[in-house]
Amino acid sequence: MKIEEYLSSLPSSIISGEDVELSDETIKEIFRFAELTENDIFYHLGCGNGNSIAIALQEFKVEKAIGIDNNKEKILQGQKLLQEKQITNGSFRCQDITVSDISDASVILFWFSDEKIIEKMILKFQNLKPGCKIITIWGPLTGHMPDKIDFPYILNVTPFKKAESLRDQMLAIFNTDCIDFAVAWEFADRYSRAIGSRNLENDRFLTILQTVVIWINAKNLGIACGDDIPDPVKSYIGILKTFFNIEVEHLFGN
Repeated sequence: MKIEEYLSSLPSSIISGEDVELSDETIKEIFRFAELTENDIFYHLGCGNGNSIAIALQEFKVEKAIGIDNNKEKILQGQKLLQEKQITNGSFRCQDITVSDISDASVILFWFSDEKIIEKMILKFQNLKPGCKIITIWGPLTGHMPDKIDFPYILNVTPFKKAESLRDQMLAIFNTDCIDFAVAWEFADRYSRAIGSRNLENDRFLTILQTVVIWINAKNLGIACGDDIPDPVKSYIGILKTFFNIEVEHLFGN
């Protein structure tokens, strides 16, 4: 099957990241990357179990932290967590993030893959006060250049800077003149470790898949190093096809 068919066969909650809970250490890395301070009002859009809200308040001493999620069960988990920790300046909302009021935010964690949601939220983010930080994971906000990168964590700051092209975005993210197999693997591995599950086999599969996709995208954009497909990429394409019945060759441009 083509990779798109494989992805469409997975539960939508996995593709969207809804069922992926970031570890406490990953949350702390993200907050250090964003330079979260006691003067910040922090929002986590799609907050899951609420660990990010508790950490922002207890360890980074933010002024206020709000988690928003449309999953009522997760909101209840977050509220229970704050009660257990006796935290009073945090709150949760069971809402659609596209209609929720985030106007007082100074730092926002936003990790979504649905393009329709991303498009709506970019319009919403553009109306926020200057200097508001939007943290994403894996990719920057569509059509905009990142202000800070520690892959897979990416920061866009209002007002946003328009990207001339997807090519310019990728070169900025990878901070290199061209992308070879080693770069593709390194960045795919960083992503796998950041969102890491407790299953090493699953993490390795994700790294292989992301490595191949990164390199093919680079090739199609004319920013891969060299004209030939590297032997490791050929091997991984073969592994995906032979052992997982996943075909990616059609992703190559003409």
